[in-house]
Amino acid sequence: MFDPFATVVRRINEPGTAAALRAAGPIVRAEAPAGGPVWIVTEEALARRVLTDDRLAKDPAYAPPSWDRWAAGLEPTAAEQPSLTTLDGPAHAALRKAHAPLFAARRIQGFADLIATIARRQLAALDGPVDLMADFTTRFPLTVICELLGVPADRVDQAVAACARMGAYGPSEFAAVMAAFADLAAAALEHGGMAAELRDRVPEGTSEEQVHYLLFGLIFASQITTDAALGFLVARALGDPSDDLVGEVLRQQPPAPFTLWRFTRAEVELAGVRLPERAPVLVDIAGINTAGAGADLTFGAGPHYCIGAQLAQLELRAVADVLAADFPDARLAVPYAQLRRVDRGMQGSRLVELPVLLRG
Repeated sequence: MFDPFATVVRRINEPGTAAALRAAGPIVRAEAPAGGPVWIVTEEALARRVLTDDRLAKDPAYAPPSWDRWAAGLEPTAAEQPSLTTLDGPAHAALRKAHAPLFAARRIQGFADLIATIARRQLAALDGPVDLMADFTTRFPLTVICELLGVPADRVDQAVAACARMGAYGPSEFAAVMAAFADLAAAALEHGGMAAELRDRVPEGTSEEQVHYLLFGLIFASQITTDAALGFLVARALGDPSDDLVGEVLRQQPPAPFTLWRFTRAEVELAGVRLPERAPVLVDIAGINTAGAGADLTFGAGPHYCIGAQLAQLELRAVADVLAADFPDARLAVPYAQLRRVDRGMQGSRLVELPVLLRG
């Protein structure tokens, strides 16, 4: 039996495990990285039902009792630290309502020129053969979100370093990296940007520490949502372009191959399969997106639809447009088919390297 969570290096166009998962049925039992069974939904209609089913909770408090939080890479529970990714129901709706005006489509579109300027400035600073995965794909989205939130420009390096440290997950590492993000959040709150606006909008009783965690979520999610997709976007733009480049890249290489964990609140039946209480459930976003025409769960569905979807798409379009306008001679330093990606299970796929000659 294949392992959908294994870390594997493949050629950029080499198939992954999606087809094998789909062939196994609409809901597939596999071995979870933290131990025990996990059920993976591979069919679009069932996935959309799961994403709106209140019998499944996002709160890690419902995780299997045998799971070690650190081995599973779980967030704090909703009781420990309320967040958009762990709350459900009215509490989630109230918190999302506080975030929504900050990421409304019209408002985000108003930042188009700013985002294009950041992309142009960072790409123009690069010279000679350059690996864009080494710094640009991480630094660019973090520069954007820091600018919008009000994090001082001289703190972007701190944001880059903090995001890089999220790969090491344990009690001491988590505490240290949360302290770094809290420092960034505090700096943003002093400067009156969107961070301060969010603080003024969150539900009554939200503490300063909890606001810091919400800002951490925005910073880190902004990076992981756009970072990997930028690599695939630039590779396609220079090596295999198309008319709907941003849309195709996001559908074929979604930033998250699976949804975040959901857990059954009680025994549940899905597609004729009976799941026990506290069963972990995932939706195979990557597999569903590539299974049929029109399927697109890149940013999820239902009440937990990604609130930063507009920003991520705008960032990708900005880079594609700046490359075309300012670097017409840019090309890949290796043939497109030779590029390699590393598939990292729930952490998604990312190009190993992206060697580019920006000026031909």
